[in-house]
Amino acid sequence: MTKGLPEPGPDGRLRCPWSLSSPDYLTYHDTEWGRPVREDTGIFERLCLEAFQSGLSWLTILRKRENFRQAFAGFDIAAVADFGPGDVDRLMTDAGIVRNNAKITAAIANAQAALRLPVGLAELVWRYEPDSPAVPKTLADVPSKSPESTAMSRELRKLGFRFTGPVTAYAAMQACGIVNDHLADCFSR
Repeated sequence: MTKGLPEPGPDGRLRCPWSLSSPDYLTYHDTEWGRPVREDTGIFERLCLEAFQSGLSWLTILRKRENFRQAFAGFDIAAVADFGPGDVDRLMTDAGIVRNNAKITAAIANAQAALRLPVGLAELVWRYEPDSPAVPKTLADVPSKSPESTAMSRELRKLGFRFTGPVTAYAAMQACGIVNDHLADCFSR
């Protein structure tokens, strides 16, 4: 089998090969990744989680996801926007999440920026859906960023968002189904 092509999973169906390294990845791949998320809270959660993932394994974030949801008020944008110094202190002592001050304060700043948007966060990010997306055949065909993610990153940063560079923006686009990077022969495509 050629490296980077879909591989059979435990049920024999072809999947993106990255999904087969752990049960957590398998569930995420099969039920969530690449499926459209169109509400603000879901988009905000993915942007936050992708920012926390920066420099770490996505598996680490997946395994802490429920802790993140509890710590960040279910990613309710208004609630997170209202977090203050005491919340930052609380989060910095929460072993259930990634304790990084810059990422924690970025999540709060991003919630505040989201509240200031003239349109909803979901409406803003879905503007960057590619007109004619490529269908990757192998993992080598999946980019780490795109012209659309670069443009989205630029707009988000102008609006006051942090930890939303082009690579993080692209990963959020994948997670939210704005781009579908399931490989051509993956059953989830």
